[in-house]
Amino acid sequence: MATTIQKVAIFGSTSTFPAGLPIIRANYTLDNLTTALTGQDAAICVVGPGGIGAQATMIEAAEAAGVKRFIVNDFGWGPEYHSLPEFSAIHAHRRTSWNLAKAKAEANPTFTFTGITTGNPIDWAMKRFPLMGFDIAQYSAIIYDSGTEKFTATTLAGIGQSVVGVLQHPDETANRFVKVLSIITTQNELLEAFQRVTGREWPVQRASSRTVLESGQRKFQEGIGSWRLELAVAQMYDEGQARCVVAPSWEGSDSPLLGVQNESADEVVSKALQMR
Repeated sequence: MATTIQKVAIFGSTSTFPAGLPIIRANYTLDNLTTALTGQDAAICVVGPGGIGAQATMIEAAEAAGVKRFIVNDFGWGPEYHSLPEFSAIHAHRRTSWNLAKAKAEANPTFTFTGITTGNPIDWAMKRFPLMGFDIAQYSAIIYDSGTEKFTATTLAGIGQSVVGVLQHPDETANRFVKVLSIITTQNELLEAFQRVTGREWPVQRASSRTVLESGQRKFQEGIGSWRLELAVAQMYDEGQARCVVAPSWEGSDSPLLGVQNESADEVVSKALQMR
């Protein structure tokens, strides 16, 4: 696989990138993207939700440019996601381009794809979204229901390593979704870890995931955008449903193959605390 990294950014983007990283700013058209991807062995699609519709064009361009491996935009819960029905339209939108990549790979043996299913980006998510249960700035917690529902998650370091691992193991990861995780945990385990690492007791508010669910469903019906976060939290802690488990164990996932480390709760919360 290629060792040169090149970033393709859409015109008008205000994103900043590390010095020395080649940047091509282009509108996401088939011709522009084909030109940008020519000479590249691999392409990794990491567009945000607003760019998902452009992924089909990216896949078309990657094949036309002779790209050998296209990593599709998942980095979430994958095609086997047991999500709430409100997420169905979003999932169908994403699946359209996944199906296109699969069809391209079946028709053209020189083109392959991989999806990387990572679950919750846990250190980033806990730092950014106190509704997930941990207000790091205030050293306080919300525990939903019993706090014992298990979910899988991957740190940002683990997500980055999963990409590296796919490119280092092209044969084993071709034309499928790999499942990775850094940790299988619960709210209670994370709370205990936060208290150990910070050396202090965290005030705990008890809440019901049902309340968050009903609020999110109401906002969904009213077209209020914050429904996504509320329902994402509600389904992660939906007791007994295992909605947010990508694999039964670290050993039973693709993490060992890809070099994604099995991390402890203390290691994960330390990363969240250190994140800016």
